Amino acid sequence: MTALANKISTRRRLLLASDRHDQSTELADILQSVGDVDTISTEHIPEKPDGNLSGVVVDIDLRSLESVQLVRNRLRGEAYRALPRLFVLAGALHHNSMQAWALGATDTISRPFDAAAILARIRAAFSDSDGFDAADRGQTLNAGVTAAHKVMVKIFEKLPAGVPLHLSDIVEAESKIIKAIKHSSLREWLTTVGCHHIGSYRHCLFVTGFAVAFAQHLGVREDDQRRMARAALLHDVGKAFIPVAILDKPTALSMEEMSEVREHPRLGYDALAAQGGFPPEMLDVVLHHHEFLDGTGYPDGLSGNQISDIVRLTTIVDIHAALVEKRAYRLPFTHAKAFAIMEQMGGKLDQQLLQAFRPVAMGTR
Repeated sequence: MTALANKISTRRRLLLASDRHDQSTELADILQSVGDVDTISTEHIPEKPDGNLSGVVVDIDLRSLESVQLVRNRLRGEAYRALPRLFVLAGALHHNSMQAWALGATDTISRPFDAAAILARIRAAFSDSDGFDAADRGQTLNAGVTAAHKVMVKIFEKLPAGVPLHLSDIVEAESKIIKAIKHSSLREWLTTVGCHHIGSYRHCLFVTGFAVAFAQHLGVREDDQRRMARAALLHDVGKAFIPVAILDKPTALSMEEMSEVREHPRLGYDALAAQGGFPPEMLDVVLHHHEFLDGTGYPDGLSGNQISDIVRLTTIVDIHAALVEKRAYRLPFTHAKAFAIMEQMGGKLDQQLLQAFRPVAMGTR
């Protein structure tokens, strides 16, 4: 098979399930530009999808109990569990949106259709192989995790021993991490790094995965994806100066221990600022990723516009990662529960950014 033929054979393939009389022809035409589309009625959704299916697009009347129940029954099988699913909303009705998320939506689009916006969401939510077979994706994932792990070693082992950390150490890992998440998936990244036995490493690797996946979901330029990868990798650098006995304590921390942990933003900032060579926005993330919009965070009690966009985004992925990680003293929260907890934080977080993060969070369950 020629390289071109192989590329064509591995194009993204989408299943468009519709209960509309026109079989969603306008939407199907839009989707054709990013993949091969199989359009079927909801009652004909197969019990088991083909192995090369990238995802499911559902265009139904979400006010119809019959349609909702039919889709729920068809998609609840184990074979569909790992597949992204995008639901079409008739408008901005709250009920429609909640119904879609209840049916397992990883993202939503609304009528009237904006072709460019739909294509951006499809590319972010539904993988394509880009010529990568399973072995290539596995190698790319492993290379990304290995590169990120090397950064963690430099932060948590070398830095406290007096070995300088350089921006080039971070930059060297960026491309491999971005490529790993793009060509495998956030779910696979989290599964791989979730087995890491060192909790501090695992947390930073979780945050990095969520940050890069969020940036890719938003469709930002690769330069901005790199900025987010750097911010995530560096955000907890100050924990390198906190005693391991506290970081790895198998039970909840005491008030004194918690106070010591709360010093890590300042410790990390001071270390990197004294060394030099790190951009101001990276130092901003290191120092302020525990600040809240309502002024109740630490270490400086910043509020509102004093908190930059990259810090707001890092704070969201940092909190979500902490909630869904396994800890010695508690079970991990589900992604849905973690997201609900963050919604309840109200004015502490940028709620507009948080809602933009929803498809990323919900797509990893």
